[in-house]
Amino acid sequence: MFANLREDWRTHEGDIWRQGLWTLAIYRFGRWRYRLPGLLRKPFSLVYKLLKVVGQILTGIDLPCETRIGRRLRIEHFGGIIISGDSVIGDDVVIRNGVTIGLKHTGQRGAPIIGDRVDIGAGAKILGAISIGDDAVIGANAVVLKDVPNGALAVGVPARIIERPNP
Repeated sequence: MFANLREDWRTHEGDIWRQGLWTLAIYRFGRWRYRLPGLLRKPFSLVYKLLKVVGQILTGIDLPCETRIGRRLRIEHFGGIIISGDSVIGDDVVIRNGVTIGLKHTGQRGAPIIGDRVDIGAGAKILGAISIGDDAVIGANAVVLKDVPNGALAVGVPARIIERPNP
């Protein structure tokens, strides 16, 4: 947990006022408590639930500890970010305000899998059991309902996939 927190600190440039850093600290605590034995876990679970609610109110970011995230997740802006607990997020991903990563329909399983080094623009919605490839870019306000290949750009409502040349 502490190694991840140090890395999160560096990722958010050591700025204590970055709400993404607060959210990741609560997330890391929530994941850590699962390592504790049953009876000892109970009070830590209560603390986590209280921190999560306070964190959601103060930051506008919902990142449940059931979500699997990679290293160096960067939450750039404040507010309106909702991430499903079923989602998987890779390394070095950037998420901006107003992003939703989650289920396509209520009661239907299947959340997105986000690859490494993905840049997700403000207001983007990534919904359903889809995969976003490594190095992809999701444009601002795009509604992504189908797979995005590695290195591609997704823009529009519903999102169109634009292949980008390899740099």
